[in-house]
Amino acid sequence: MTQAAAASRWSRWWPWLGALVGLAGLAWVLRRLDLERFRADLAGADVRFILLVPLAIVAEQWVRAWKWRQLLHPVKQAIDTLHLLGAIMAGYLISILVPLGFSVLVRSWIVARREGLTTSGVLATVALDRLTDGIVFALLVPAALVLVVFPDPAGDIRAGLAWAALGSLALFALVLLALVLYRRDALNPGGRVLRLVEQLPPRFAGPVRRVSISFAKGIVWPRELWRGLGIVLASAAIKVIAATHFLWAGLAFGVALRPAQYLFLMVFLGFVAVLGRLARIPGSFILGAIFALGLFGVVEATALAVVLVVHGSSLLSVAVIGALALWRQGVALAELRTAGREHAASG
Repeated sequence: MTQAAAASRWSRWWPWLGALVGLAGLAWVLRRLDLERFRADLAGADVRFILLVPLAIVAEQWVRAWKWRQLLHPVKQAIDTLHLLGAIMAGYLISILVPLGFSVLVRSWIVARREGLTTSGVLATVALDRLTDGIVFALLVPAALVLVVFPDPAGDIRAGLAWAALGSLALFALVLLALVLYRRDALNPGGRVLRLVEQLPPRFAGPVRRVSISFAKGIVWPRELWRGLGIVLASAAIKVIAATHFLWAGLAFGVALRPAQYLFLMVFLGFVAVLGRLARIPGSFILGAIFALGLFGVVEATALAVVLVVHGSSLLSVAVIGALALWRQGVALAELRTAGREHAASG
């Protein structure tokens, strides 16, 4: 068997292996689940707090849309925040339906289609959005580790989070530097990027050149000081609002943690989500959240109820707003698949 064939076979089996790992992890975490307690928690839940969870989720994404608007301002002014919110939620919806990492490409294509921009240029602003989010997130990790006390006799959890934050910060800094250097080189007619592009066959060189230049033009930070500061503060606000998802869901079942503990939940689950996507382990968010809540003394039955409210509210919010956004803009799923195939050629 050739190396390529072996890799292809492994890639086919990997999702099934991830599913088995996820099921095994769920069985282990819920091995002492009290079903009667779980039913009682659901029956006695305070609906008022449950309704606040999807509102917090939408508020978080609204702030993200406003932040994205500031990043898009140098590319095109006066883009409606509401339309950007719809594009973000539509991207999340597509990532649920087709879990192959198309979210950022879909929302970039939707905005480019509506505003008369290039998908590559809009995609560059999404990269800046993700980088600022990642840097702020990594800087919040030390605060969470210092302020929160939880059972960790060997210190493995603290050490893992600390190294993950340090590595993430270094990676994000390197990527940001790479984007800056790429912009400078790609917009230079005699730069290495365009020289490499010219080595391609003529039918590929033209489209690749357009994509390269349009992406480079999208790597631009707003000149206004207040916009730049607003982008950073919005990244921090997004994390704070994300932490309140578990606040409202917990209060619905009588669970009240300390403020710093909600910050720890947000940080811990952020890393769990990344690892879960990389390893393709379904349900990693649920597993990680139940484990993290258990560190603060929340029993498995109540933790499961809290997590299901947060996860279900997220799916519902994405499904409703994402589908509505696609419908309002007249976008069909088949059109999204076609756009994905043609993106590399169209720029």
